[in-house]
Amino acid sequence: MTSLTFASPVGVLGLFDTAVYEVNLICRKDCSDFRYCPLFGTATAAGLLSQSRRRVGLNNFGVKASFDVDGGSDFLANHKGKLASLVALEQLKNASADRYTREKSSILVLGLTVHTASVEMREKLAVPEAEWPRAIGDLCNLPHIEEAAVLSTCNRMEIYVVALSWHRGVKEVTEWMARTSGIPLGDLREHLFILRDRDATQHLFKVASGLDSLVLGEGQILSQVKQVYKVGQAANGFGRNLSGLFKQAITAGKRVRTETSIAAGAVSVSSAAVELAAVKLPDSGFAHARVLVVGAGKMAKLLVKHLISKGCSRMSIVNRTVQRVSELQAEFSDAELLFRPFDQILQCVGEADLIFTSTTSETPLFHKETVECLPLAGEYVGYIRRFIDISVPRNVSACVAEVTSARLFNVDDLKEVVAANKDERRRKAFEAQVIIQEELRNFEAWRDSLETVPTIKKLRAYAEHVRLAELEKCLGKMGDDLPNKHRKLVEEMSRGIVNKLLHGPMTHLRCDESSGRTVNQTLENMQALERMFNLKLDVLSLEKQIRARTEKIQQ
Repeated sequence: MTSLTFASPVGVLGLFDTAVYEVNLICRKDCSDFRYCPLFGTATAAGLLSQSRRRVGLNNFGVKASFDVDGGSDFLANHKGKLASLVALEQLKNASADRYTREKSSILVLGLTVHTASVEMREKLAVPEAEWPRAIGDLCNLPHIEEAAVLSTCNRMEIYVVALSWHRGVKEVTEWMARTSGIPLGDLREHLFILRDRDATQHLFKVASGLDSLVLGEGQILSQVKQVYKVGQAANGFGRNLSGLFKQAITAGKRVRTETSIAAGAVSVSSAAVELAAVKLPDSGFAHARVLVVGAGKMAKLLVKHLISKGCSRMSIVNRTVQRVSELQAEFSDAELLFRPFDQILQCVGEADLIFTSTTSETPLFHKETVECLPLAGEYVGYIRRFIDISVPRNVSACVAEVTSARLFNVDDLKEVVAANKDERRRKAFEAQVIIQEELRNFEAWRDSLETVPTIKKLRAYAEHVRLAELEKCLGKMGDDLPNKHRKLVEEMSRGIVNKLLHGPMTHLRCDESSGRTVNQTLENMQALERMFNLKLDVLSLEKQIRARTEKIQQ
């Protein structure tokens, strides 16, 4: 007997254990078939029996596998890399036109976060918001991908997809990520996490709730999840499943923030950056440091807010336009915020002791050569200029750290600040689990109820087919001289009768909070209706007949 174990990180990395899936391969002599259950079930393979036993490591599709073998040492030694492919191929073997309708498409998430990969790798995979629709389109052009969404922030880069075949979907998305980022596939797999269906859904709900953030409970991630949903509405490829998933995730995030204490005292990436600066500055802190903020977006706004709370009442802000800086000046009127145009950025850095960078630039704004030429920082900060870069991709090149008169910190360095009060943060995370599980069940019930949609379409098509046929007979008997007004009245009456008759059956095919029915009850109703009305038919051919009859009646 061969025991095959797959392991992949699940849930909030660092807070929850690795989930392990097992596949049992029963190896029998003279067995000629290979059967596979797609949900990690049981398989049988031919000619894999011998007396030897060995352990083989397998790294395929970004997951790790190990198996103990009773038999087939030589076969497995020569084909270990092909085993998972064989399983995937068998799932699609003897495929007919409806091969994918027998099993619900899988929801997958593949990505890297601050917990699994360095900023150097994350910035190569980062996709600017303006490029999300294009990325969604590229992903949906892959053979086995039906829907796609991109969540790209300074702390994570995650691809959500609905895949016809989860095996092929994982392979295609990982290859796409490697191709677009230029990261070798082997290097990418070492840092990539892959979650499927319930685990993928739960992960997004935790992300939206701030449970997977570097700073637990921070609220900006919920805004970023909302933005994915907003951008997705206008993108081809952000379909019904992912639209429903992100909508439910937003609901979960809102409930966690309002119904638990997780947001109490929670900090953001920006506030953590200010805390880090306070730790790295000399004892005088912000009292004598000349502060510069590069950028005037949402992150910069939070930086200004937290700098003021730390006693920093005067700072310069470099931005390409004055409008956003003027808005900050109006909002924080008690502080002295000086606008500096972008073309003066090097001069501004030379006059500053502490520089925060938070822009959407895809290339570094500062390099070693430019920083080396700057005058030394002030005496009160030890003549050391400190850069705190919270942008991904980074605004400050890594080589700046080599300059003796400069210190460079990026988002990965914020772990030093957020490591405090870990036990308290973990307790708050468990408070939110109850809400997340409730919303998870709601989403799964909604997605299961989608199985009734084809039946609803078939039932409506069947009723319309019958209505048009009887209407045609009736109008034929009433003669050609029947006024159009009377024809319309007869047709409206036929529609009203059909709609009233369908109201009851359609109501029993709904599965939501207002219906009070379980998913199983709804599916039982669906099966009963299919039997009663003989709905196992070709909807396309029926729709053609309906169109033909409609055109004939309208003539």
